Amino acid sequence: MSELGLTKQKSDKPLTTNAHTPRVNVISALLLLTPVLLGTGVSVALANPVGLLLGLLLGGIAALAPRVANQWERAIVLRLGRYVGLRGPGLFWVWPFVDRVAAYIDHRILVTDFAAESTLTSDTVPVNVDAIMFWMVYDAEKAALEVQDYYMAVSLAAQTALRDVIGKTALTTLLRGREKIEEELQRMIDERTNPWGVTVQSVEMREIVIPAILQDAMSREAQASREKQARIILGEAEVEIANKFMEAAKSYQDNPTALHLRAMNMLYEGLKEKGALMLVPSTAVESMGMGGMLGAAALRQAGLTRVEDVK
Repeated sequence: MSELGLTKQKSDKPLTTNAHTPRVNVISALLLLTPVLLGTGVSVALANPVGLLLGLLLGGIAALAPRVANQWERAIVLRLGRYVGLRGPGLFWVWPFVDRVAAYIDHRILVTDFAAESTLTSDTVPVNVDAIMFWMVYDAEKAALEVQDYYMAVSLAAQTALRDVIGKTALTTLLRGREKIEEELQRMIDERTNPWGVTVQSVEMREIVIPAILQDAMSREAQASREKQARIILGEAEVEIANKFMEAAKSYQDNPTALHLRAMNMLYEGLKEKGALMLVPSTAVESMGMGGMLGAAALRQAGLTRVEDVK
């Protein structure tokens, strides 16, 4: 990655193919070989090299006329330096030495990754952001005539827009509101690149890196927040339990029978397991009249123990 944070496209995915690089096609080869073979035959028959020389000259000129553009390409044709139109895809013809194919424009969806390094957010936090952009050329004429190098221009526009968005956004918003930021970033880049015949399909932020010290601080803050929330929930639960106990006490206050039944149920639950031991305060025994119940429960427990021992 370069100092600007831009990644150049690989050579196997050309954006603007250099038209000066020879493109071999079958039609050009036939137009070159046919005059050469005929001239060779004439030269052999007349024992004069003029025929071969004329064949080479005519074949070389004729071979420059046919051109081929791939299905995803459009050729920019200039005639004596003046734009005359788009050609392709497929086979097309030009006037040798008069017409020139300036470039082949790729119309497929292209991918560019870009980054903003050590950029300050609105709350002055330095962050590194990596993003990826999907875009395409919808108007090859504008891409060729309105800007010198539209790929580099798009990449620089994307990086500048990313820095602008980061500078206007707080760190918390940057971390939590990625979708809105990506939509805003796409809109900004689209506005800048539309005059060049380029449209942006989507922008995605791949990674947001913040300083390690700030990461530790945010982790401690999140942990403290979770502990605070847990304590609040526990306190609310205690308040609800206390309210329920208060309602139960009011119910038992005017109904001694219900209180005794509750006491018997508590004893049963505590003593139904073998070898269980329950400690009951003497004040509870006197206030709830549990003396007789405790004695009966103890006898019952002792009887169950003897029966199991006999077995």
